[in-house]
Amino acid sequence: MLKEKSIDHHLRATWQAVAKMYNEQASKHESTMAMAFALLNIDYENGTPSTALGPQMGMEATSLSRILKNMEDKGLIYREKNPEDGRSVLIKLTDLGKLKRKVSKQSVLKFNEAVRSNISEEKLNNFFEVTETINKLINKKVIFS
Repeated sequence: MLKEKSIDHHLRATWQAVAKMYNEQASKHESTMAMAFALLNIDYENGTPSTALGPQMGMEATSLSRILKNMEDKGLIYREKNPEDGRSVLIKLTDLGKLKRKVSKQSVLKFNEAVRSNISEEKLNNFFEVTETINKLINKKVIFS
């Protein structure tokens, strides 16, 4: 099969381009795409349990631990015992983290605005339907069964 006709090639190439774009933008703010994504997934007011953050981001615990450590070192987050469950930890945003979260959100909004202004609503709906179907197929494990 030609790579130009391969669905996974297009998914991978597009994601690589998006990731590169976001990493270039994040580097202007002494950050990474992964840190920005984490900031966007941490509840602004109440924080997020560390155990919930990985699944929200689709990330393994070891990778997430490294990112959170870097974010803590940069003063973007802090850890606090969960008052509802003394065994777990809440990841909370510092004032700097809240500021960087707003910057990250603006970048995502600009990207979405640019895409939406260049692609029809019908084509976007088709795109969402296709990606949802691919995810369902993967989750049902029907592809390699």
